[in-house]
Amino acid sequence: MAALRAPKTGCPWDIEQDFSTIAPYTIEEAYEVADAIARGDLDDLRDELGDLLLQVVYHAQMAQEAGEFAFGDVVQAITTKMIRRHPHVFGDEKARSAGMAKGMWEKIKAQEKAEKRQARLARGLDPEDNGKGFLDSVPVALPALTRALKLQEKAARVGFDWSEAVPILDKIEEEIGELREALAKGETADIKDEFGDTLFAVVNLGRHLKLDSEAALAGTNEKFRSRFHYVEQAVEKSGGTLEEATLEEMEALWQEAKTAT
Repeated sequence: MAALRAPKTGCPWDIEQDFSTIAPYTIEEAYEVADAIARGDLDDLRDELGDLLLQVVYHAQMAQEAGEFAFGDVVQAITTKMIRRHPHVFGDEKARSAGMAKGMWEKIKAQEKAEKRQARLARGLDPEDNGKGFLDSVPVALPALTRALKLQEKAARVGFDWSEAVPILDKIEEEIGELREALAKGETADIKDEFGDTLFAVVNLGRHLKLDSEAALAGTNEKFRSRFHYVEQAVEKSGGTLEEATLEEMEALWQEAKTAT
């Protein structure tokens, strides 16, 4: 990577990249790792993990060029964190025999936060002015459904939550009503806003039902793909094409697919 980024002899494309331009590739590679796992393809998993590792190396190289940190610092940081967070594994005999005490994880994370505060002080920065509120530690780059879940989970830790699932159904119906009103008015911005509110409420319901909305939707996506493939094959067997098939014909085949798949 250092060679690829070398100003005079490196790759022009690699040289002109920065953290923000590489970030989308990092996310994409993480998804490809997850896809290989979902397919159970360990050969692909090996390759995709390599691609993901390259992203870590890429960001570390850019940070090293900026005089901030290097790849070795990244490895050291995660090693230190894992040892600190698992005293029941890496600690002394007393810590190992005690196991992971209740509340220890939160205590260790609080210690890490205090250390970061001291690090900001050492760099001449305001330790309190880190630009983050209580929910701002939830990454913006997460898939929207997952981020909604994480935001709700964190807010729930301080008591901002429904006590049960049933009232959330009422909230969903309320949001659908507001979406209907927005549709009637035809205001695009309002429609988008109310549609988002509805999705957020549905994610909240899933959380109370102990369901991961991302995983649930992934399952539905695959079910839709499988059933539509059934429709496609049936149309082709009859000598037609999807483009030529009518909605009524495809709907009839869809009902068959629901029984068959």
